[in-house]
Amino acid sequence: MNLPFFYIDFLDAQLTSYTLSEETSKHIVQVLRKGKDDLLQLTDGKGNVLTASIVDDHKKKCVVKKISFETIPPLQHNITIAISLIKNTSRFEWFLEKATEIGVSTIIPLICHRTEKQHFRLDRMKGILISAMLQSKQAWLPELQEPVLYQEVIKKNVAANKFIAHCDDDTTKFQLSSLKKSSSSIILIGPEGDFTNEEIALAQSNHYTAVSLGNNRLRTETAGVVAVTLLNVE
Repeated sequence: MNLPFFYIDFLDAQLTSYTLSEETSKHIVQVLRKGKDDLLQLTDGKGNVLTASIVDDHKKKCVVKKISFETIPPLQHNITIAISLIKNTSRFEWFLEKATEIGVSTIIPLICHRTEKQHFRLDRMKGILISAMLQSKQAWLPELQEPVLYQEVIKKNVAANKFIAHCDDDTTKFQLSSLKKSSSSIILIGPEGDFTNEEIALAQSNHYTAVSLGNNRLRTETAGVVAVTLLNVE
């Protein structure tokens, strides 16, 4: 049964009823025109899924009662995309949406030497992730971090596989599609002007493998989507 799917920030297997937010209640009751005894599903983005029925179809405080509770295993591949912010906010939002639909665990907005925009609205971006998660019927919400300096990501990450995708033809690169993937990977995606030589050297000195995403030169947000796709493929 393909039930309407909604986000709630907290679920507990021991609770039997929930009062939904005004925004969610309005969508359920006024937009979808759901009423008493209609079924729906809720997820907290942490793998938990609640199937429930409406017991009070109040348009601002809809109340539902538990029918069943399920915990979905996390993604098979723990994928972190550390990607530079870009000038065009809508293009970065497109990346967030598509990466979530395909399957990503963590997204780290990078501030590199050539990054031209260094601010973004975390609340708005998280809302895009939630919408994409619900649209693709997933129960795990990617972790979205605040923008981080490139050097900090290089120093702190401990993923089993570490990759950097760049356009420098003077550096030996492997095709990402041909490399064996582990259960934990991070890939660095640079800004519109690419990483500097110094940034590439810093990554490689910290055991990042230089990779190519294909023969064509890609926009930052396209490269991010391609990387997520390739890392999800065995």
